[in-house]
Amino acid sequence: MDPFTERTPRVVSAVKLLRGADRRKAGRFLAEGANSVTAALDTGRIEELFVTTDAAVRHSDLVERALALGARVSPVTDRAAKALGDTVTPPGLVAVCRLVDVSLAEALGESPRLLAVPVAISDPGNAGTVIRVADAVGADAAILAGDSVDPHNGKAVRSSAGSVFHLPIARERDVDVVLASLAEAGVRVLATAADGEIELDEADDLLAGPTAWLFGNEAHGLDPELAARADHRVRIPIHGRAESLNLATAAAICLYSSARVQHSASRPTT
Repeated sequence: MDPFTERTPRVVSAVKLLRGADRRKAGRFLAEGANSVTAALDTGRIEELFVTTDAAVRHSDLVERALALGARVSPVTDRAAKALGDTVTPPGLVAVCRLVDVSLAEALGESPRLLAVPVAISDPGNAGTVIRVADAVGADAAILAGDSVDPHNGKAVRSSAGSVFHLPIARERDVDVVLASLAEAGVRVLATAADGEIELDEADDLLAGPTAWLFGNEAHGLDPELAARADHRVRIPIHGRAESLNLATAAAICLYSSARVQHSASRPTT
């Protein structure tokens, strides 16, 4: 079988998935690179795997797994692989996958303990990193509230290093709906704020219960009116001369702090 070119209809259709509107319409998105493809295979979401000759040799195990799971494996030229991706150096391995996001109700589940809630997050790299951190600390879900970036964006998927496939991800434009749903689920809402009334190092009692962290936009932070609606506003102590922390760093610190307290509380005492 000759490799597909960038003009082959199947490749042309897949390339359209680089656009958000086409992803939503098709219910599919692209996952590029070994990390993402491995995670997609682990969760059975791959429908087709495009692979160059070189990549097929380097990742023969992934190709074999895809075939065993019933996915279509399609050889492509290097130019076709470049068209399918949005990286400077294409890895030659791109999967067409079913969308991963779920409803807000499904993300909350029955008794959530820890949730990451970035609000109006616009940078796909930051979105993917927050999802990766949430996955790493064992959070129950990530909820992208407000006018946030699509987590199926290529950069977001790559930045998550496969984590978009590991935990529930919901998108809800109406922040009021998110806050009401969190309250109904019995989850305490904490907002990061430079002038927060509680310092993170002294917040263990708050962190022990079911918690959702609100994180603001990269450029403007969390809207003060929204922060005021949280149950508590928490500041991260900065002991050096840095004026502030970026979104991904603040999210990592806060989510890790919650996970530390919750896991300690769940350990049996001797």
